[in-house]
Amino acid sequence: MKIKLSSKKKLKNILFIAFSIITLLITRVGYIQLIKGGELSSMAYVQQTLDRAINPKRGVIYDATGKNILAVSSTVETVSVNPGNIAKENKEKVAQILADIFELDYEATLKKVSKRSSIETIVKKVDKEKTDKLRVWMEQNGIKTGINIDEDTKRYYPYSNLASQIIGFCGSDNQGLDGIEAKYDKELKGTQGSIQRHTDAKGGEIGEEGENYVSAIDGNDLVLTIDLSIQSIVEKYLEEACIDNACTDGGNVVVMNPQNGDILAMATYPNYDLNNPYNAYTDELKGIWENMQQSEKTKNLQAVWRNKAIADTYEPGSVFKLITTSAAIEEGLVTDIDKEGEFSCTGSIEVAGVRIKCWRYYKPHGSESLRTALMNSCNPVFIGLGQKIGVDKYYQYLNKFKLLNKTGIDLPGEANSIFLAKEKAGPVELATISFGQRFEITPIQLVTAVSSIANGGISIQPRVVKQIINSQTKEATDIPVKTNGEIISKETSEKVLSMMESVVAEGTGKNAKVAGYRIGGKTGTSEDGVNTNKYVTSFCRSCSN
Repeated sequence: MKIKLSSKKKLKNILFIAFSIITLLITRVGYIQLIKGGELSSMAYVQQTLDRAINPKRGVIYDATGKNILAVSSTVETVSVNPGNIAKENKEKVAQILADIFELDYEATLKKVSKRSSIETIVKKVDKEKTDKLRVWMEQNGIKTGINIDEDTKRYYPYSNLASQIIGFCGSDNQGLDGIEAKYDKELKGTQGSIQRHTDAKGGEIGEEGENYVSAIDGNDLVLTIDLSIQSIVEKYLEEACIDNACTDGGNVVVMNPQNGDILAMATYPNYDLNNPYNAYTDELKGIWENMQQSEKTKNLQAVWRNKAIADTYEPGSVFKLITTSAAIEEGLVTDIDKEGEFSCTGSIEVAGVRIKCWRYYKPHGSESLRTALMNSCNPVFIGLGQKIGVDKYYQYLNKFKLLNKTGIDLPGEANSIFLAKEKAGPVELATISFGQRFEITPIQLVTAVSSIANGGISIQPRVVKQIINSQTKEATDIPVKTNGEIISKETSEKVLSMMESVVAEGTGKNAKVAGYRIGGKTGTSEDGVNTNKYVTSFCRSCSN
């Protein structure tokens, strides 16, 4: 009797355990099917789908003529492997041939070929000459699966160093990293394509479905405002000037069409090779590059990549007297720019107890008209005009000339000016601003401001790209010219331009004369920092034939 009861108890326990296990299994299956089903299905698809990317060609970058190519993508190839599709007995010889052809480390390559993964990239952006050798080897050894050779693109710059700080360069992933390449990356990069194939968990092919090919869409083309001929000439003579005058910090030149804001040339020296942006760029650096720490290399590279025309600020010096002149005439403080005796230079002027000298304090300019004052670049005259204009009105003109804000040029990394807040600008500060010192602006801000004078008083936003061409339809879209309104009257601008011509004809800018052309300009010199014994020299000009 006891035995029977014991057997029944055991049977009940077994049934209870079995029921509990079945209940748990049903619950688990329900959880997986109903709650986690979607997620697991998605994971299975990812695991069972071999997806190889097809990079599109980046758009071509043309100069202003639309004919000269400044940047283009050439066809190269990328090699990858599906380890699961390479037979075990072939893995070593596959790794060896890949290492030999593409000059790779054998052990690292074998590790990739032997991995338990669906796909491994072996090498990117190699010339077809090398991949053709791999194709021949695969044919000779009867290997038809497991090694993929896909078309890829590589950025190439036909003119190497030309306009390097404007164009910029791309990374290994085909993404724009600087300059136009970065600013217009969305337009240039295109849309990636793919090759899809169903595989098992080890990367082996499933069934006879074949590959699903999704074509890449190439990026759009850009037409710049940069003129290849003008840019080449500007770069040539800028380099000569920097070398001949031992300009240790280099220099830059900006050529702008004042009527539409087109930047025809923007050169910075030194420049660098766009095809090798991470290499040493001067003979001096080439000699010590291998022994340099990475941090020092990075510092030097970032310095040469920097577009000084838009990213560096400086004291403009006497070139800024054109702004003071324009404001004074527009406000009616000077009506006759040729009236002799209107001003007088005694060699210095006292402002709020501070004596500020004229650059020619040792031989004062004496009696002057506004025209001769600008020709002589006489500081006291412009300090006096600044006093008459007053802080409030002067800052209004700074704002109208777009000197308190960035220009909005379509390049990355534009810096803003550094002015003392209007509330903190006293008589001495106003005096120094009026002849171009104790504040900083960028070269592009000054060029834009002076271009407003040359454009009859109308301010135009500078631009570097003037047209986008759709890669599919070839339809061209013009970038509109942006006008910022009238700053000064046409009459005022004509007077200032007339005085600028006199500066070149008989004043401090005589060296800028060009036979057959009407040239107007203004020279400027300022200290590069305090007590550095370094100076920044600049010249701003307008011309017509």
